[in-house]
Amino acid sequence: MDKIDSKDRCPVLAFQKMVSGKYKIRILWDLKDGARRYGEIRSGLLRGAAGSAEIAPRVLSRELKALVGSGLIVRTDYGTVPPKVDYRLTPKGRSFVPVIDAIRRWGHRHLLAGSWTWNSGEWLAGAVRASSSGGVTPRK
Repeated sequence: MDKIDSKDRCPVLAFQKMVSGKYKIRILWDLKDGARRYGEIRSGLLRGAAGSAEIAPRVLSRELKALVGSGLIVRTDYGTVPPKVDYRLTPKGRSFVPVIDAIRRWGHRHLLAGSWTWNSGEWLAGAVRASSSGGVTPRK
């Protein structure tokens, strides 16, 4: 994960750097119910992701290390053979769960309600076209 520079005075930019990535928010959401082992996190990422490719172990490990580094989760190694390691939210990570829940509720209300559709890398809505970069232009 990129270190957040002290010059980054914008909390939105700092937040974006901390949780950017394809899986970080989903990992945090899955950990809201308690500690999970690596395999449980991996299978949780595959739930509800119809049509998405299976996550590569290296990618999942990188995402977990970044979340540990940002202080949102903690990794516990029990020092046993076979190895037993689990991940859980820190207090900082738990404080982020309501934010993810608000995003989830917004998505249900606005994206899954049928008014928006995902098509070839962009969100399409009614009479406007909204790109994944956030721009909105009249639909042709």
